Amino acid sequence: MVNRLSLRTKLIASFLFVVVAGGGLSSLIGTRLVADAIVSQARNKVKHDLNTAWLIYNQSLDRIRDVVQLTAAGQTLPEHIESRQWKKLEEFLIKRCKDFGLDILTLTDARGKVLLRTHHPFHTGDEQGSDLLVQRALKGEPAASTVIVPREELEKERNDLAERAFTLFVPTPKAKEVPVDRESGGMMLKAACPVWDGNGRLVGVLYGGALLNRTYQIVDKVRDLLYGEGRYKGKEMGTATIFQGDFRISTNVLDEKGQRAIGTRVSEEVFQAVLEKGELWLDRAFVVHDWYLTGYQPIRDLTGKIVGILYVGMLEAPYVDLRNKVVYSFFGIGALSVVIVLLLYFFITSGIIRPLREMAAATAKIAEGDLSIEIASKSKDEIGQLAQSFNHMLVRLKQARQELEDYGRVLEEKVEERTQQLSKMQDHLIQSEKMASMGQLAASISHEVNNPLSGVLIYNQLIAKKISREDWDKEVILDYLSKMEYELFRSTKLIRSLLDFAVQTEPKIKEVNVNEVLNRALELGIHAGSKENTRVEKDLQSLPTFMEDPDQLEQVFMNLIMNALQAMPTGGKLTLRTFMENRELKIAVQDTGCGIPPENLSKIFTPFFSTKKEVKGVGLGLSVAYGIIQGLKGRIEVESKVGEGTTFTVCLPITQE
Repeated sequence: MVNRLSLRTKLIASFLFVVVAGGGLSSLIGTRLVADAIVSQARNKVKHDLNTAWLIYNQSLDRIRDVVQLTAAGQTLPEHIESRQWKKLEEFLIKRCKDFGLDILTLTDARGKVLLRTHHPFHTGDEQGSDLLVQRALKGEPAASTVIVPREELEKERNDLAERAFTLFVPTPKAKEVPVDRESGGMMLKAACPVWDGNGRLVGVLYGGALLNRTYQIVDKVRDLLYGEGRYKGKEMGTATIFQGDFRISTNVLDEKGQRAIGTRVSEEVFQAVLEKGELWLDRAFVVHDWYLTGYQPIRDLTGKIVGILYVGMLEAPYVDLRNKVVYSFFGIGALSVVIVLLLYFFITSGIIRPLREMAAATAKIAEGDLSIEIASKSKDEIGQLAQSFNHMLVRLKQARQELEDYGRVLEEKVEERTQQLSKMQDHLIQSEKMASMGQLAASISHEVNNPLSGVLIYNQLIAKKISREDWDKEVILDYLSKMEYELFRSTKLIRSLLDFAVQTEPKIKEVNVNEVLNRALELGIHAGSKENTRVEKDLQSLPTFMEDPDQLEQVFMNLIMNALQAMPTGGKLTLRTFMENRELKIAVQDTGCGIPPENLSKIFTPFFSTKKEVKGVGLGLSVAYGIIQGLKGRIEVESKVGEGTTFTVCLPITQE
């Protein structure tokens, strides 16, 4: 199929393959590098955004610590504590709590027992000495941290804090399975500072905090600062979230109803990396129902225990669309470049192909015998050199044709002369062949006539022997005479058959019994070639009669039996079998003689081929038998092993009429 394409098509296809393969490979590498650069840039931005979120988160914690520390450092608290002015102390703390947006602000004594709560001023007397922040403040050191506050502690401080902290988990794709479905505790930014009197004596501890559950100032500030109010296809460009454990308590990620996805949980992959291993996660992650380029970092309490996660994420879709746009642009520019280059290449190849087409047309005319053409080429490149060589070839072809024409005339004269000589030789050979054919025909006729005459001679000798004895039997002599008459009649009929063969006469077909014909041929053959040590075994099955020429069959069987006897000069066993097989009548003649060499098996049916040196055969018996069986639409099969014997099997179809 490729060989049928034009040269221009092959050149363009080759060039196109190189351009497409090279351009495609370059485009793939380029787009991969660009895509990797986009993703790398996005990850770096996420990392930077996560650092910014931590800055805002820590600023909120520092602000609470500063408020608590400044409140505890003033003279108001020690004075009111010493004077037992609890009402004024309550009003002062409530105002500070409201002015600075704290959820709790509580005062304990120097042993950690609660003296006053801003929202439950009469709910006092409980011990807070087990709180780590309070413990550190009792030692004179201010402390601030993220803490998990149990529900009962929240209820002591404010009634609504426990309700804000209570969260039912929302089933989330890719989240880790957990045995519980809710959380009652809350996560709080909390600070504690010691309270000193004018003599530097510790008189109490002040602690305050802001509950993060369902408080959105921090996450919204992170989103507004980093991503503004931009949206992409109706979705937030960026989001921020504070996790308590693995579930969202403060977020601007929206669920399918457009509400903040409080109670949704982080994916199992992030859970294992951040909460279990304490690692920083910077990768794409599935957030509620969209893919984001995200950053997750664990939030730890005062002891370093992981209590939550701070998250920022950018919607992945804009970056994916940007990457796809770059990829499509690369391939679009590549495809346009290929088309432009192919058009240019098409016009460039026209100047190369035109002289080649002229040479192709010239060769077609040369093939038709026209050598008068000449190709004009002005270029000096390889194609111009090819055109000059082509013209030089035409000149040589003209000279060669003239030489061939001259040589052809001389050759015709020599051929005519040689033909006359061959004609004379052929006439001589035909005459010699005729003489040889007449000799072969005479030998063949004498061989075929000799068989019945030999039978007559044998019976004549038998009669002479009988008559010479005094106990001769008249009936036996008459039987011999009858058989002699039959053989003479067969000789006469054989000669008539030869005459009939010359004029293409048909065989005399009549109903015959094959076993009878075989027995008659055996009797004649035994008398003609009997050996003292030869024994005959017969296995003749009962067969139906057939429409055949009995004389021709007897001639075939006689030849096969005589050949078998002559193959056993020192005696042996002759076996005759008749049977039906595969809708064929089969007659087998088997001897235990010398066998036929493999190189002679293909020649035994050839006329005048013979290996009988002692009996001086002329090689026509098997040839005649083969011809007779072929005329009856049958075949002769031969099996022979040197030193073991030979089996000839005559196969006649039962449909033979």
